[in-house]
Amino acid sequence: MMHLSQLKEIHKLSLVAAFILALPQTASAGFFDNVLDKVQQEVENRVDRKTDQAIDDTLDNAEDSITGNSQSEPQGSDNADAGNEPVSSPKVSWSKFDFVPGDTVIFEDGPSIDEENGEFPSRWDLKEGSVEIGEVDGANVIMFLQGGTIVPYLKNSKQDYLPDVFTLEFDAFFSPKYSGRYYVYFYDKKNQRYGNNKTLTIYVNSLNLGDSDKTYPGKKKGNWDQNGGWRHISIAFTKGKMKAYMDDTRLINIPHYEANPSGISIGGENTSNAQRFIKNIRIAKGGVKYYNRVLQDGKIIVNGIRFDVNKATLKPESSGPINKIYSLMKKHPELKFRVEGHTDSDGSEKNNMKLSQARSEAVMQRLISMGISADRLQAKGRGESKPLDNNATPEGKANNRRVEFIKL
Repeated sequence: MMHLSQLKEIHKLSLVAAFILALPQTASAGFFDNVLDKVQQEVENRVDRKTDQAIDDTLDNAEDSITGNSQSEPQGSDNADAGNEPVSSPKVSWSKFDFVPGDTVIFEDGPSIDEENGEFPSRWDLKEGSVEIGEVDGANVIMFLQGGTIVPYLKNSKQDYLPDVFTLEFDAFFSPKYSGRYYVYFYDKKNQRYGNNKTLTIYVNSLNLGDSDKTYPGKKKGNWDQNGGWRHISIAFTKGKMKAYMDDTRLINIPHYEANPSGISIGGENTSNAQRFIKNIRIAKGGVKYYNRVLQDGKIIVNGIRFDVNKATLKPESSGPINKIYSLMKKHPELKFRVEGHTDSDGSEKNNMKLSQARSEAVMQRLISMGISADRLQAKGRGESKPLDNNATPEGKANNRRVEFIKL
């Protein structure tokens, strides 16, 4: 019979081997040395745990720390309320999120705080079902009642109003235990023809588009989840390429989308068992790659860096553009930027100037915490003093709420 110490040694070796086999084959030798040291140390700690559950928990934490899947939020990020994070929210890091919103907003709806509870959302048209404005956690949302499909209320809705490069984003709520589902149609169901466009079906933990179907890593497939909660949905279309994201992960990647998206319709499942709310809907047209913008204009204009209302707290989906800026600065160490914050005209000019300064500093600090040298960055708030668009429409305000990276 083997001695306990021998059994422990075998267990250690098996854990080390399992971790090495799970590592990317393209990793460098130095990376493997660092990983091996971490794994051996973690295994030493694990083997002496009293219960299998403790072993499993520690193994999960060790694996995350090595792979970076649960990288903590950098300083200057929107982590102030992390202790109050609802159980229903998914555990996400946003560290590898590569979705970048389009440059110019062509449709935006929060919905506005001016919308009245119980009324039909004023910026939309109804194709079918029943849809109303509701309030969830103090914010207005669009509620799908007994099913429903809505389309943006646009003057040119009968025409193809989507450019060759566009993005769509919104937040969707899923009820606990019975989560329901949502549908995104890539044409205006009320005013346009189908045109062979596929339907994106959004489940609580997965996305489906034609033959492409994928579940969020670590989650179970299906249309229900014990916790439910909000999911951030992002869709990018680039001249025939279709990508769709749930929170921080790309789940759909179609290199040749064999149809022409001409408009957007959003629907909620017809069921009495689930609450279906959406908010923060934005359609934007895309643009030039960041480095080309620097060469062409000497600056990068980004409206995809988002903040909480009247705060300098970065929203998680801001990580996509920030990660792109970080990669650009790592690849081109000669680049230096002044980070400029801009607001719309809501509120007082003095408060907007103060807010824009705080926001520009938050972005700068996020990049510094990621590893960019502080001497390559400056922060400057511009408030509402340099609008790009008018402040009379939601889209104009969205375009004015931006962060610019000015080449120094």
